[in-house]
Amino acid sequence: MNAYAPILVLGALGAGFAIFSVVMATLIGPKRYNRAKLDAYECGIEPTPVPAGGGRFPIKYYLTAMLFIVFDIEVVFLYPWAVTFDSLGIFGLVEMLLFVLTVFVAYAYVWRRGGLEWD
Repeated sequence: MNAYAPILVLGALGAGFAIFSVVMATLIGPKRYNRAKLDAYECGIEPTPVPAGGGRFPIKYYLTAMLFIVFDIEVVFLYPWAVTFDSLGIFGLVEMLLFVLTVFVAYAYVWRRGGLEWD
């Protein structure tokens, strides 16, 4: 339990600071409410009613998220490989080259299909 004491103390200090900040902001902060402040934040644009079925959502958002996940996973695999590069030898190098080649094929496919065009 002694090994975890500093982590618990740091967590308690962080939580205490967060709770203290929220409580003090509520007690001391200005209380000038108006209609604009109580509305939902819509980047300065007046909110529009949503159609009954929820409306269509552009597929570009999902494609961007999936691209981010693919290349984020690539980084997650490249970092530990770079740390243990010396101990893996030629096998590790070949495996990582195959992995990077696979990701590059996915990147080329997305590029040719126009997935990287931000209209």
